[in-house]
Amino acid sequence: MATKTPRRSPGRRSKWAAAALIGIGLLVTGGLYAGASAAMAATETASPASALTVEDGKKLFQANCATCHGLDMAGTNDGPSLYGVGELSVHFQMSTGRMPLQFQGPQAPQKPPQFTAEQIDAIGAWVQSMAPGPSYPDDEILDGQGDVANGAELFRINCAMCHNVAAAGGALTEGKYAPALTHTTPLNIYAAMVTGPQNMPVFNNLTLTTEEKRDIISALMFLQENESPGGFSLGSLGPVSEGLFIWIFGIGTLIAATVWITAKSN
Repeated sequence: MATKTPRRSPGRRSKWAAAALIGIGLLVTGGLYAGASAAMAATETASPASALTVEDGKKLFQANCATCHGLDMAGTNDGPSLYGVGELSVHFQMSTGRMPLQFQGPQAPQKPPQFTAEQIDAIGAWVQSMAPGPSYPDDEILDGQGDVANGAELFRINCAMCHNVAAAGGALTEGKYAPALTHTTPLNIYAAMVTGPQNMPVFNNLTLTTEEKRDIISALMFLQENESPGGFSLGSLGPVSEGLFIWIFGIGTLIAATVWITAKSN
């Protein structure tokens, strides 16, 4: 009698079928969710409601700045009035980390900023709305396309006595100093000229025209983007560091060579 070959029941499935179906379902669901999320994010545009407002800037100011400058910006014994300083001064002081001030000293040091760019803009907008002052310049002034040669000459005449001819900074009196400009942004260079922070004088349009400010910014951007053509800058301190280098290494090398030749001959 012939034996019959056992057949799998038509309704019976592999033990891995259920797991495979669950995995496929999860992949499809996850893909649809990711696609829908990406589509919603792509169609969403930044609205004024999602950005920080002037009112937000007021709250940030009162929480972080009013201790020294007063709730109404009129100033206190610990900080000056901010009437008329404008949003440009707020940007300079806060984006460079000089404000909020950590301690009283001869000069507010530069440090990493404690607020985001959006928060700084909001605080600046509130200060500007309360008492208008210097505002942001046109993009053309900061494009670095001015007359570099004229800007370098203007910098040597008006700025080099404090900031050094190579923009490396320098010491002033009573523990103060002129900071290096080798990493300063074009906007903050312009802001410093217009607002005159700390020991720096204000260069209004009667002293330096807008086009001349553009030329100075272009010259400083050229210095930032190009290495010293003379090789090692030695701190860009001029004949002091160069003379010290010659005495220590140049004459020192000659003395060492003389001693070696004398010892060799003996």
